[in-house]
Amino acid sequence: MHFASDNWAGVPDAVSSALAAAAGGFATAYGDDEATAAATAQISALFEREVAVFYVATGSAANSLALASVTPPGAAVFCHEAAHIVTDECNAPLYLTGGARLVGIQGDRGKIHAGSLAATLERFGPANVHHGRVTAVSITQATELGTLYTPTEVAAIAGVTHAHGLTFHMDGARFANAVARLGVSPADLTWRAGVDLLSFGLTKVGAWAAESIVVFDPDRAAEIPYLRKRAGHLFSKSRFISAQFSALLKDGLWLDLARHANAMAARLTEGLRSVPGARLAWEPEANEIFPILPVATVARLEAAGARFYEWGTDGLHGDALPVHGKETMIRLVTAFSTTAEEVDQFLAVAAG
Repeated sequence: MHFASDNWAGVPDAVSSALAAAAGGFATAYGDDEATAAATAQISALFEREVAVFYVATGSAANSLALASVTPPGAAVFCHEAAHIVTDECNAPLYLTGGARLVGIQGDRGKIHAGSLAATLERFGPANVHHGRVTAVSITQATELGTLYTPTEVAAIAGVTHAHGLTFHMDGARFANAVARLGVSPADLTWRAGVDLLSFGLTKVGAWAAESIVVFDPDRAAEIPYLRKRAGHLFSKSRFISAQFSALLKDGLWLDLARHANAMAARLTEGLRSVPGARLAWEPEANEIFPILPVATVARLEAAGARFYEWGTDGLHGDALPVHGKETMIRLVTAFSTTAEEVDQFLAVAAG
């Protein structure tokens, strides 16, 4: 009963086979190989335009290098106050930008809104050496709380961002789950809605280690090769990262795996509605669920071997989260490899 994170899952056979195939023979180093060129062509086709792609191993590297490419030292990046780049990357964006400031914006259920973004930007006013420069806005798709930005919401934030002359970045660590749930094209959820830079990750949907920075206007990508090299993410054997992208993007496998994870989350959600004393903090929209359970139920699940994380309520201003003394909010995450049997076993234990 592994529901701690989709990072805990292994890899599907298609990825293992692609890595084994890439292991033989020789290929040009540092991303100048045919496999990497083929993966980049696949990503361009996926987004329905020519894009520049830079492969890295981790989501933290993708986010931090993307932001560093548009953010000089001492500048400000705006995001949700509980965004992953704020809470879970050991200040990597600050380190790789040379000391940029992350300005947190409050927002219900992990999302910022165009109105609150505009109000925050207005407080900074025109360019002022005392305040520092403002350079970028970043959103997380899906959010840290498992909620989603629709294309309309993305476009509204993009409108405010671009009206202030800023760059719009999307952290897409769970981009696959968002696309699968919303039923829209990757293009409609990104550049057509105004996104400039995307951290496009497939690790959470089944890759061994495959993350990337996608630049929708290749003319804006000049800084990233140098930043990536300095950060130690220019892989000599890049084909092993690009091979994973190719395997997962082929025939839409990445979305099939995300749909399965989302379906298992939906099954788990419906089952929790019947568990005595269980409540949902909010309705799940992708593959993350945040139920509020009696402390005794949480203890029973842990004793039975279920793996998950207890979750605090920091940064959740405005959300209806009445967690009482004998209750605990937990986070449950389903993966491409989660089975219906695993879900049903969890629910049976929870029901007592």
